[in-house]
This record gives sequence, C-alpha cells and structure tokens, in this order.
Amino acid sequence: MPNKHKPSLDEALAALQAAARPEAQAGMARFGLTGDGRLGLAVPRLRALAREFGRDHDLALALWDTGIPDAQILAGMVTEPARLTLVQMDHWVAGLAAWDVCDQACLNAFVRSPLAWEAIPRWALREREFERRAGFALLAVAAVHHKQRPDADFLARLPLIDAAADDDRNFVRKAVNWALRQIGKRSPGLHGPALQLAQRLCERDEAAARWIGHDARRELLKRGAESI
Repeated sequence: MPNKHKPSLDEALAALQAAARPEAQAGMARFGLTGDGRLGLAVPRLRALAREFGRDHDLALALWDTGIPDAQILAGMVTEPARLTLVQMDHWVAGLAAWDVCDQACLNAFVRSPLAWEAIPRWALREREFERRAGFALLAVAAVHHKQRPDADFLARLPLIDAAADDDRNFVRKAVNWALRQIGKRSPGLHGPALQLAQRLCERDEAAARWIGHDARRELLKRGAESI
C-alpha cells in the first residue's frame, strides 16, 4: 500500500483557505472566537481536514507558527503528542490569542502528551490570560481523559484552583470553574473535596471566587443528588 501523501504547509493552508467561511466570522466573534487572520472554519470541518492529512508533527509545528487560529486548531489535531517537547508546548501556549484555540490544543494535543501533568501547575501560575487559562483547561481535560491517574493527584491540584479563584478575567475564571467541576465529577472520592472547595469559594470576598463557587456548587450538588 503506498504511503499517504503528506501535505506541505502551502497545501494545508490552501485547503484551509478553500474552506474559509468569512460570513461566519462576525457571529464567531460574538462568542469570543477571534484572532488575526481567522478563516471562520467550524471544528467539524477542521476535524475532517485532520483526518485527511493524518498525523504529521512537522506540519503541525508549521501550522501553529502561521498564527492563524484555524491553522493552530488544526495543528493540535495533526500533531504527534508524544513528540511534543516542553519547549514546543510552552511556545504554543505563549502564542495563544483565543480561548477556542487554547481549549482545542489542550483537548487534542497537550492532554495526550506525557508532559501534560507537570505543565499544569507551570501554566496555572502564568500571568497572561490565555496562558493561565491553558493550565486550568488542561486540568479540566485531564480530569476526563487521564483515567488511570489516581484521585490523590487531582486532590493535590485543588490548591491551584483556590489560588486562582480571585482572577476576574473572563477566560481565566471560566477555566478555573471548569477544572473544579470536572474534578468534582471525576469520582465519588473527589466529589466531596471539590464541593467543599466550592463552598469555601462562595464565602470569599472576591466576586470571581464567589461566581466560581456558586456555579460549581450548583452542578456538583446536582451531580450528587443524581448519584443517590
């Protein structure tokens, strides 16, 4: 069977341009899906292109460096996560300019890397909004996909959530909330500690902490009632 053709960067960009939806960009921007050069592709179309191209780590690195949000999402889909280095992962996170690029990179690439777990606390302490979001988005995704990781590891990450709960930037607080909810839903052993943290956040002075606490508590209480 002949080897599958590996597209060049120019071919990949041409495919992205051919699928561009400029008419969708205004609607996407209302949901914070922004970034210079955005082409307006929906995630299902990007997934179809990723299946067509196959895994190609070098192509992924080149796509990311274009700075085009659609190309960066595609990069996470075609990269070979086991080949990602700390330098490459930090480079990607430093270049984040939109929440969907951040979350898709965490979901499709970072969480599958053996370097993912140790990246979480480093990114969670970053100052820039999307870099910090990456730490908590990756923690949320890991709570779902790192099925063999012991509960104790996630308990040890709860202080990161506590420490960042006062960050009132929209895309940070939503990721912190997401991480807390996903940890609390991961297992019965984590439900109680996550719910206790949510309750403590409800009683904090900071508006962001209270928002995170109330939203997470509502979902975790519902989850607890459903499991009875």
